[in-house]
Amino acid sequence: MKLNNKYLLSALLACTISTAAFAQTSYSGYFLDNYTNRYLLNPAMADTTRYGFVAMPALGNLNVGMHGNTHVSSFIYNVDGRTVLFTNPGVSTSEVLKNIHDKNRLGLGVDLNILAVGFKALGGHNAVTIGAVADGEVMVPGSLIRLAKEGVANKTYDITNLRASANAYAKIQLNHSREIKQVPGLRVGAAVKFLLGLGNIDAYMNQAHLQLGEDAWTVRTNADIYANIKGASFKQKYNENTGKYYVDGLDMDGFGINGFGMGFDLGGTYEWRDFQFSLSLLDLGFMSWSNTIKASSNGTHEVSSADYTFSVDDNEDGSQSEWDRFKDNVSELYQFEQDANVSSRTTGLRATLNWGVRYTLPYYRRLNFGMVNSTRFNGSFTMTDFRFSANVNPVDCLSASVNFAAGTYGVGFGWLLNLNVKGFNFYVGMDRTLGKLAKQGIPLNSNAEVNLGINFPF
Repeated sequence: MKLNNKYLLSALLACTISTAAFAQTSYSGYFLDNYTNRYLLNPAMADTTRYGFVAMPALGNLNVGMHGNTHVSSFIYNVDGRTVLFTNPGVSTSEVLKNIHDKNRLGLGVDLNILAVGFKALGGHNAVTIGAVADGEVMVPGSLIRLAKEGVANKTYDITNLRASANAYAKIQLNHSREIKQVPGLRVGAAVKFLLGLGNIDAYMNQAHLQLGEDAWTVRTNADIYANIKGASFKQKYNENTGKYYVDGLDMDGFGINGFGMGFDLGGTYEWRDFQFSLSLLDLGFMSWSNTIKASSNGTHEVSSADYTFSVDDNEDGSQSEWDRFKDNVSELYQFEQDANVSSRTTGLRATLNWGVRYTLPYYRRLNFGMVNSTRFNGSFTMTDFRFSANVNPVDCLSASVNFAAGTYGVGFGWLLNLNVKGFNFYVGMDRTLGKLAKQGIPLNSNAEVNLGINFPF
């Protein structure tokens, strides 16, 4: 049997394109005191130089980011002046595989404040934020990319842990922070979030093992797909050979709120001499989804060619031939059935731990240096990022940061410019600066994050 590389490549690109990395607000502004939206990174942080602010609708804080430990340039090559995919025979296998990891991660995320207002009351600073978040990620085992490049060779391919996850929800966030007068230098904050789920998809390839030998081959598969989208249902098709219905696509009939949840942020900062220490834990909570639909392999399916005895005339007695039985069993490897026993499920939020330390120069208080670490806990998609920055506020109305990041997704350069005058605040920056683009306008580096916002302080 031959395995068509086009189908493997299509599946790989579909997983990559169909999922949406986490975005929140710019870590480049973490140590800038007049950066309006620091409270989204640590609820204890607030612009104490102002009474409050009102955000421009939909543009108070807009963050769009993509990330990955494997870049688009690993799949696109130049051969004789032409742009080709990695499967092109003109690209050597060794050249492709040197850029591939055991676990290749790609993702995209969008976070925006639809409405936000901040004000002093209740003995501290407060913020009310209405926003929307869409994010997700895909993990592709390196063995799948190797299979797509090599074709069916006499090797073993373990494609276990192919996974995709995507979420979309709206949030209403209430934030409060205050100084603790009994402990000079200590400031604490907390936020509660009410969440309205719009959609969720989780796909798990629990097992996919291909053992391809010269005399026989064996394939095992085990997978589950969950979807929580209001008005969605699986298309089903009947397989006359197996006598079973299998999932053959997704139907959409409307769209709306399909889940409810709650989350909490906790944070604190402590100033000691020329240092400020900060710690926060974000998104502690859950989302309860309704209208769950599930497609599953219903356990592990295995097919081995060694279990069949093929003959050119094995159907002479009118019984089902070995070839037909073999074909039916192979079809069950990828034909998922709908599980009608699932109606709802609960998922945890993707908690994030931030901690940092800032040192302000004693002889020039407008310049400081900082280090912040952010770690997001999300099972297979857990990531961490260290960021080292120099931050300056040369005049009251202008501040800026330049920083260097290193972590799960490699190294990168970030920056942020923040204009904050009476009645108007505008900032723009990139936690990961966009690099070189392909001719088609596609970023060749998978790490880029743009953050901008317009607010009206008072």
